[in-house]
Amino acid sequence: MKSLEIVGFKRANLGKVESQTLRAQGYVPSVLYGGSEQVHFYAPTMLFRELLFTPDIFNVTLNIEGTIYNAILQETQYHPVNDALIHADFLQIIPGKEIKVEVPIKLTGTSAGVMKGGKMNQKLRKLRVQGLADNIPDYVNVDVTELDLGKSVKVGALKAENFVILTAASNPIASVEIPRALRGTLGK
Repeated sequence: MKSLEIVGFKRANLGKVESQTLRAQGYVPSVLYGGSEQVHFYAPTMLFRELLFTPDIFNVTLNIEGTIYNAILQETQYHPVNDALIHADFLQIIPGKEIKVEVPIKLTGTSAGVMKGGKMNQKLRKLRVQGLADNIPDYVNVDVTELDLGKSVKVGALKAENFVILTAASNPIASVEIPRALRGTLGK
């Protein structure tokens, strides 16, 4: 996993009014779960930019007033009108304890169906997995070279090493669609 550091400060007061005041000052109210106790903190909005606008998973080092925590971003909440980040939830990584995260899917190879004129359609962008933080990959490679026209690759065809795939095995990851121009000519 890629790593990123966020420096934050503990919140003295909790509640709606205090959260709105922090957001107006350019901070994001956040919570760290999964440890022995919940830690409520806030951090500058600018520190979240690299974490949010990428499909990658980050091992986030939270420095909250000198106390260091290893965590992953679990969930974010955005303003419904202007899409500003208004809240972030982090899950603490504890050695020996499994975590559940969504890992991006990366398609590799050129499909045989695409070479014949078909269109590749990626239906699933992320895969939900469970495992130890050290065993979770940055992304899952899916080889599509064998996909022909009208065929698809499903989650059940993937092999997981040192982690468990939680996404249903029947879900399609990618398929090659037959274009309208080729539909009448394939049977001949």
